Amino acid sequence: MVRSPDVLEAQLLRLPPADRARLAELLLTSLDEGEEPGAEAAWAEEAERRLADLRAGTVAGIPAADVFARAAARLGA
Repeated sequence: MVRSPDVLEAQLLRLPPADRARLAELLLTSLDEGEEPGAEAAWAEEAERRLADLRAGTVAGIPAADVFARAAARLGA
């Protein structure tokens, strides 16, 4: 029996919080299944490289408050 997304959503929202959390985790994990092979390792390598650059002083970090202020200004907030 095929259910419309609206009907299914209503039924799922009536589940206990623990069951909804388990389903949410399952659905989010399913979105990662199409991930490119090696992508996670490549991102980890990039993060390590950036951390090494910060520690070596070859690049400077930007305070989060500045980043958020710039983003807000660009979005017109």
